[in-house]
Amino acid sequence: MVLDMPVEERIEVTFADIAPQGDALARHNGEVLFTAGGIPGEAAIVLARQTRRNFYVATIEGIVRESPYRVSPRCQYFGRCSGCQWQHIAYPFQLELKKGMVARQLAERGRFESPPVTHVLSSPEMWNYRNHARFTESDGGRLGFVHKDSREFIPIDYCHIMHPWINERLASLQGRCRGAHQVAMRYGVKTGSWLIQPRLKDVEIETGQPFYEEELLGRRFRVSSPSFFQVNTAQAERLFAVVRDSLRLSGSETVVDVFAGVGTFAVLLATSVARVIAIEESAAAKKDATVNMSGLSNIEFIQGKAEDELPRLSQVPDAAILDPPRVGCQRRFLEALVKLSPRRIAYVSCDPFTLARDLRILCDGGYRLHSVRPVDMFPHTYHVECVASLVHSSVSPEIILASASPRRRELLLALGLDFDIVPPPDDEVSPGDGRSPDQVAEQLALKKAEAVARSHPDKVVVAADTVVVHRGRILGKPKDAAEAQEMLSSLRGDPHMVITGMAVIFGGKSQVSHVATEVRMRDYTDDEIEGYIASGDAMDKAGAYAVQHPHFRPAERVDGCYLNVVGLPLCALAQMLKEAGVKVEPRPDWALPPQCGECEERGGLVRTN
Repeated sequence: MVLDMPVEERIEVTFADIAPQGDALARHNGEVLFTAGGIPGEAAIVLARQTRRNFYVATIEGIVRESPYRVSPRCQYFGRCSGCQWQHIAYPFQLELKKGMVARQLAERGRFESPPVTHVLSSPEMWNYRNHARFTESDGGRLGFVHKDSREFIPIDYCHIMHPWINERLASLQGRCRGAHQVAMRYGVKTGSWLIQPRLKDVEIETGQPFYEEELLGRRFRVSSPSFFQVNTAQAERLFAVVRDSLRLSGSETVVDVFAGVGTFAVLLATSVARVIAIEESAAAKKDATVNMSGLSNIEFIQGKAEDELPRLSQVPDAAILDPPRVGCQRRFLEALVKLSPRRIAYVSCDPFTLARDLRILCDGGYRLHSVRPVDMFPHTYHVECVASLVHSSVSPEIILASASPRRRELLLALGLDFDIVPPPDDEVSPGDGRSPDQVAEQLALKKAEAVARSHPDKVVVAADTVVVHRGRILGKPKDAAEAQEMLSSLRGDPHMVITGMAVIFGGKSQVSHVATEVRMRDYTDDEIEGYIASGDAMDKAGAYAVQHPHFRPAERVDGCYLNVVGLPLCALAQMLKEAGVKVEPRPDWALPPQCGECEERGGLVRTN
């Protein structure tokens, strides 16, 4: 690609997306600009300063139209220090951006159509969450960070994402680390143990420790200086819960933990399964794992390369956990895993790009991608951890969701169910056939379920359909942009009802039900309507809107079940599934949006603010 725009030219752009390294992405005359400090949806004057292979690096000269998600950064070094990229973005929107980044990589790199990416599991702590820091020494013993692009050294007095203990040690060591080059600090948030490397002279605190200790879910772990351990202790415990739940364990399984490190997953899973086989190449990690696995007789540790050791296993495991480094898995290993064919795989990844690449290989080899759960281990940065859940094609799920809606798929995952997706044919009932709105919604859902159940008589088939009722008129999905414009204009500032019909079919028997919620729209502008329709989001939704859309945010008030307006009232559906004999176990880590007062009682679901 030839870059024709002159460097040092000031231009006005609108940021459309987020680039892979967290910068805001804009296009101008067909050319791409990456700009630190921007937010998608903002318009800004930018200065193109540098060229890369196929894009420009720009800086913001002034904001023309500010994002509603822009906030004041907490850190005085933000912008100069490249460690945090998103302190200027409100935390809830950071989570939306991370979900979008993961979905985009799965679609583009992994070639997954409508990838099953769920909402992001937010971090319990947004600040002071890191238990691990690596500082550079310069300026006569001063400690700080080096900017990733300019290589400028920035002395740091306090880092807002580091644990307070690390910041206290940073203050006491400033100016006293001459010649150290780099200083690493690791702190046990739950143990008070620490590690500072290298050994420093003439300082008041003990340094040079070979390892430190941390505790997860009541189990103590020894972690040597070169060994990997998660930097966000509280979120690491929740990450484990996501991994465990994705494997759907009964207690009798053999699980292989590949890239086992210091044995974190192996140790925490040992009491929930019959046997764990841990595979790890690092000798330092093996020493730690041996200590950490003490007293657990059902763990076998194998030191070696995963691609070499996996084919040598004498037993086919029921499940596998993969937690590779950022570069992902070697193809030879993935091919060996496909040949071994465990029933379920939980793939933990810190890089959506390599995750998408590897998931495509696994799915081409006989697995189906059930879900991808982003977990925010690193607030205020673009980094995101993911847990991908894969199921072998030989495992037949109990339930079929007769819907192509990504929103319904994500919500159904919250009930802890394993299901396949079979989109139904086009709707067979017209909203204008004389029925009442609730009958229309129920009949649309039932026809969808019946169409899919005919080909899957041995499965539980779930279907849903949503209609919007405004002043006696039933609004379905708009046929074109003009109809979407008309719908949104008529709904503006007015109340309306959202009715979701649900149908569950099993063994020739069918149940139907519906839930109704009143929604009052805010007084959005014509420009907002035009921008929302241009995004494409309005065209596949009843009433031409998504209540949860992060930019448009059309609703002023929702009276009743919020999830019903999203498209699937889990409170009522959970009860219907139980009546059909389905075991419903809502995921304890699944923080759902605000629901109606009956959701917790009827569905056993997590209530959040």
